[in-house]
Amino acid sequence: MKIGVVMDPIEGINVKKDTTLAMLLAAQKRDWVIFYMEMNDLFVEGGVAMARCRVLQVEDDTSVWHEFGEERIMPLSDLNAILMRKDPPFDMEYIYATYILELAAQKGTLVVNNPASLRDANEKMFITQFSQCITPTLITRNAIQIKEFIAEHNDAILKPLDGMGGSSIFRIKKGDANTSVIIETLTNLQSRFVMVQKFINEISDGDKRILLINGKPVEFALARVPLAGETRGNLAAGGTGIGVELSKRDRWICEQVAPTLVEKGLIFVGLDVIGDYLTEINVTSPTCIRELDKIYGIDIASRLMDSIESLVHTPL
Repeated sequence: MKIGVVMDPIEGINVKKDTTLAMLLAAQKRDWVIFYMEMNDLFVEGGVAMARCRVLQVEDDTSVWHEFGEERIMPLSDLNAILMRKDPPFDMEYIYATYILELAAQKGTLVVNNPASLRDANEKMFITQFSQCITPTLITRNAIQIKEFIAEHNDAILKPLDGMGGSSIFRIKKGDANTSVIIETLTNLQSRFVMVQKFINEISDGDKRILLINGKPVEFALARVPLAGETRGNLAAGGTGIGVELSKRDRWICEQVAPTLVEKGLIFVGLDVIGDYLTEINVTSPTCIRELDKIYGIDIASRLMDSIESLVHTPL
């Protein structure tokens, strides 16, 4: 197997927590050849998706975790599979990269996740396809609608549709004197769509990250518990990760979402669940493999490589 990875510079990763490194270590254990790429390495020439690649070897070592070998320019279709692990922002440059990867996918290379579905499945908007799983939710640019929603539900969360890591998430209670300015800021004076959700009290128990591999959930989730006085459980916002077993409701949510994920070629996905409700579907570069592996002594990345290998041999 020849597997490519598109990622942010590997020099800057956090070895102990990096999910992409876990994937690469699992691939290397199988003696797969890893071809490393950054966004600047991708290009199209003569209608063919190409890249400047470097052969990569990795180590689970906080002092030296990577070594580059031979560099070559090659068609992406020469690879059996490609991991698209570029972190957000999900901007036009990211979209252009998916167009390039889609050309390779059309030639038979398995891209994880499917490039067209990366474009289609906005991590906030995508949950609206599963209305049975979500808390009352409004997506709008209209300030009056947002204020009416807050008045109806008394306590709400506002967030941008393109945010990550808990950035720019606001909690507004009915009567909050800052309501108007927060709405003006997030919507950029009603020129940008935002998501408004009824506040879920169970956030105090953690925002659970549930990982699915080709529609099948890992049996444990990472509950990211907010700091005292904080409403965001994201690890990037200072949350603490605690391992938990999936509840019956968690498994039910996974059952509701899984067929659509498989149909769309979304092979590695992270669901965010607070209490009984699905709040986000992370498809770009889901994380938390290393944290769960450490807590439970499992090897999630190897399960992913099993799935990739089976899909390469029996394409979608």
